[in-house]
Amino acid sequence: MDTHIIVELAYLVSAIMFVLGLKRMQSPATARTGNMLGATAMLIAIVTTVVDNQIISWGGIIAGFLIGGTFGAVASYAVKMTAMPQMVGLFNGFGGGASLLVAVVEYLRHAGSVGTGTYGISIMVTVLIGAVTLSGSMIAFLKLNEWMTGNPITYPLQKTLNALLFLGAIAAAVFAMGVGQFNPDTMFWILVAISLVLGVTLTIPIGGADMPVVISLLNSYSGLAGAAAGFVIMNMVLIIAGALVGASGIILTMIMCKGMNRSLTNVMFGAFGGTANIDKSQIGKRPVKRADAEAVAAELGYVHSVIIVPGYGLAVAQAQHELRKVGDLLEQRGVDVRYAVHPVAGRMPGHMNVLLAEADVPYDKLFDLDEINDDFADTDAVLIVGANDVCNPAARDPNSVIAGMPILDVDKARRTIVMKRSLSPGFAGIDNDLFYNDNNLMFFGDAKQSMSDLVKALRELA
Repeated sequence: MDTHIIVELAYLVSAIMFVLGLKRMQSPATARTGNMLGATAMLIAIVTTVVDNQIISWGGIIAGFLIGGTFGAVASYAVKMTAMPQMVGLFNGFGGGASLLVAVVEYLRHAGSVGTGTYGISIMVTVLIGAVTLSGSMIAFLKLNEWMTGNPITYPLQKTLNALLFLGAIAAAVFAMGVGQFNPDTMFWILVAISLVLGVTLTIPIGGADMPVVISLLNSYSGLAGAAAGFVIMNMVLIIAGALVGASGIILTMIMCKGMNRSLTNVMFGAFGGTANIDKSQIGKRPVKRADAEAVAAELGYVHSVIIVPGYGLAVAQAQHELRKVGDLLEQRGVDVRYAVHPVAGRMPGHMNVLLAEADVPYDKLFDLDEINDDFADTDAVLIVGANDVCNPAARDPNSVIAGMPILDVDKARRTIVMKRSLSPGFAGIDNDLFYNDNNLMFFGDAKQSMSDLVKALRELA
């Protein structure tokens, strides 16, 4: 069989596996096999590309494989669930950076004479998107890792500056393709620099409450950068894989925006989560009803239905396994137990789904906001573990900074129990009226220790 046909068949198999892997990743039950399909497809594509192009630097290829594989393996085992959003942010940046390097190498290979055709345009587009993804993802990583403030960083004429940077990048790209009297090489490096700065200026005004949206958007950027790089080196499987990631990232981003009832432009430029005009002095000053493990066990153990709402605090405390025990004990007592997952709970898309899956919580007990929101009014008790903004009734107040954000209507249940360390605000930086409702109990403490105490108390119930 002709070598070209074998290569094309290998690429076709790889592309099909990408599609199937992406399809299987839409459900927690099949996500692991979907991940394996995608990874295998990429391995096939890489090996095929290396062999087809007769790349003889096997030492460099093997070294890269070992270094990257070791880093990935160590990260997958060592990174805590609370740090998973940061790792996803880094991976998005690495994807954009890899595409940027491909474009830079191709530009240098042609000594700056790339022309104004499809090839030259593809290189410039790859540089722009890849650099923005790289620097933007690094800022997202720093924010998520709390190495810089998670609040929006704003300054006068910020949007104007971003617009000027974008126009400057377009102009530099045109000149880098040989149009005009400017030195193409100089303009190319100016394009790289402007694009890196643009990634920073686009990301710093985004607040912590919008990080799930930003992560999915940057994921889309990394896919688009990969697809553009595919056009640069004329590799069909890279185009397909990049397009799939880019499209799925955009779809996920729009789902996240819908979950917050906001437009993408509002997320990018609205500085949601900012606390500059909020009086923090009154947060947590109102009286609340407190409860201990025994009281909470009594509230949950003698009812017919309980809905559990997980949040980022559950991930911080790594209490998902103890939470599973609580659910099992309640079910043994005949209680109907379900889990309500808000689309933007946590710090990345699907954060709570991954967390609960790690604890082997049955997938059929996980319900999205739209599926379960109408059931709260008929629910006996709701246990809220480390969640805040996603169940804050202030979203119904048109004057609130989170006005219009779809929330879980937990306050409509007969009883709510909130497990938190303190009355501190969530990402949005505002007080939660739920904490002070007459039908609410506050169960203060570290979620893992409190959950362990609750497990013990439930076992001792008559």
